Amino acid sequence: MNKKLTNKSEYEHFNKIAKEWWLPNGKFKALHHIIPLRIEYILKNLGKQKLKNMEVLDLGCGGGLTCEPLRRLGAKVTGIDFVKANIVVAKHHAKISKLKINYINADLNDVKIDNKFDLIILFEVLEHLSNWEGLIIKIRKNLKPKGKIIISTINKNEISKFFAIFVAEKILKWVPKNTHHYDMLIKPEKLSQVLKKNNLQIQNITGMNYDLFAREWKLNKNIYPINYFCMSTLS
Repeated sequence: MNKKLTNKSEYEHFNKIAKEWWLPNGKFKALHHIIPLRIEYILKNLGKQKLKNMEVLDLGCGGGLTCEPLRRLGAKVTGIDFVKANIVVAKHHAKISKLKINYINADLNDVKIDNKFDLIILFEVLEHLSNWEGLIIKIRKNLKPKGKIIISTINKNEISKFFAIFVAEKILKWVPKNTHHYDMLIKPEKLSQVLKKNNLQIQNITGMNYDLFAREWKLNKNIYPINYFCMSTLS
């Protein structure tokens, strides 16, 4: 737990591009295409009615791209990010969108959260942390009984090394260069092991794959060579 969950290079990287969050064709263009799939995965596993009035914590919320659609679906949303510029952007966009979202600027290593949540989400966050296991240990204490954690991250293998880093960052330029580092990617087996060790039962692991012919992202329950979602419940 002594390792810093975030580091200076990660902070500087996201601080530089914070103003791009809500630009559909900006640095976060790929995320704008993925957001509907994130919401689809949440609704498939929780249901629209259950999500309404749920207390949701979005850790590493960035500019609020996931917080806003969840709030529109009736969830009570808190978003936390360690980059102050991200939170400034998120608050501003929520204001002009007339959405009530509780945004907090805090380092994930030092944040003190007293509230308990029905759902905690970590989308494309763990692979940016030097001690992601420590974060799992920390946040499970903020779950209500039978509370759920939904994670999306990137598998660690040669396929993801080529497509998620080389192709996505350097060829297609879907995400800015140096967004991901291979040694920080996480195998589903490793993630499952850590979650189970912390009394979090795996409910679902689903791949998120890009269909080259349809030119769109799709969920695939049986294949997750690169991006994948994982849902677990506090036992």
